[in-house]
Amino acid sequence: MRKSREAAAQSRSRIVNAASRMLRSRGVDGTSVADVMQAAGMTHGGFYKHFASKVELSDLAARAAFEEIVARFDEREKIEGLQAAQKAYCAEYLSLAHVEHPELGCPVAAFGADAGRLAGALAPAFAEGAERLIERFDATEGAAAGRAEAIRRLASLIGAVVVARAVGDGPLREEILAAFVSDGN
Repeated sequence: MRKSREAAAQSRSRIVNAASRMLRSRGVDGTSVADVMQAAGMTHGGFYKHFASKVELSDLAARAAFEEIVARFDEREKIEGLQAAQKAYCAEYLSLAHVEHPELGCPVAAFGADAGRLAGALAPAFAEGAERLIERFDATEGAAAGRAEAIRRLASLIGAVVVARAVGDGPLREEILAAFVSDGN
């Protein structure tokens, strides 16, 4: 019996969500189609009914990760205001939980370097996602100085998390995160 379009869309969404978490946890090379399909509760053979390639799935998974982050930011902004949303975003970004659980966090810090090695295949998804985040920190609505500050702020957050993950568990990791938190990010 053929699946309905609704069931197919639900399956596709389940696969994209599983891939989104797995790519953030393991990176592009560490994530296989078979593992994604298993995590989604499906068989490997069904993959090509939904996607043309792993690159297509990776693109959609990156977009889903950015959408998750932006939606959380926007919800906070609607309830608490822009400054509170920015402050909460930075605190969450620089938290030990984000460092220890990349599968739930920012795709740039999690697998941005991997994405850059894929000959630009994921560049549009990352550019659009980064643009959406920059917009949320650009308080000057597009003025060059405000946009540059928003880019620096985002890059600093990403860099802090990448370095904190790279140094492993211990006092240096905590010191790195504390340095950025006390810096007002």
